[in-house]
Amino acid sequence: MKTSEININVQLDANHVPERIEWEAEDNGAKSASKAMLLAFWDEHERNTLRIDLWTKEMTVEEMKAFFHQNILTLSDTFERATGEGRMAAQMRDFAAYFAEHMLGVKEE
Repeated sequence: MKTSEININVQLDANHVPERIEWEAEDNGAKSASKAMLLAFWDEHERNTLRIDLWTKEMTVEEMKAFFHQNILTLSDTFERATGEGRMAAQMRDFAAYFAEHMLGVKEE
């Protein structure tokens, strides 16, 4: 069985606030710095989601809004691919358009 490793390093300040987030995937060998991350795991025994949500001090509110907008779109695509629920995925995308208009000032067509 093949395994693949993903490493995440978070540099914290004296108050334990993230200053830098770096991640590296073994398969592509590229190291990348990020200002924010959302990581979710499904706990099958508790039937609940476990999450790690981190962002650096330098992440602006506008960047966070764009980050969430893109995550909503990505979740819509993943949800549709995983469940085949095209109608609900379309509603999620409609919400993403609403979010973009009200949070980013962008009217999606």
